[in-house]
Amino acid sequence: MTQAELLTIQVTKTVDARGTACPGPLLEAKKAVGTIKPGDIMEVLSADEGTKVDIPKWCTKQGHEYLGTMEENGYYRIFMKKR
Repeated sequence: MTQAELLTIQVTKTVDARGTACPGPLLEAKKAVGTIKPGDIMEVLSADEGTKVDIPKWCTKQGHEYLGTMEENGYYRIFMKKR
């Protein structure tokens, strides 16, 4: 998705993992994905650089759809759709 599309996306769940270092954000995402339904969109907030790589890889492995990453002021917003 484009950055403009990501700005308008309806997020079902936001996981704020900005206070954790790798692998914390990924572990938080794994826990949270169990609380949403297939088709729902989850956003992971993380200040850890490695999360930009970890979440897309995990999505591919688990069959979820990685939608994109936006860089904010000091952190990343990573979007995925549960399958």
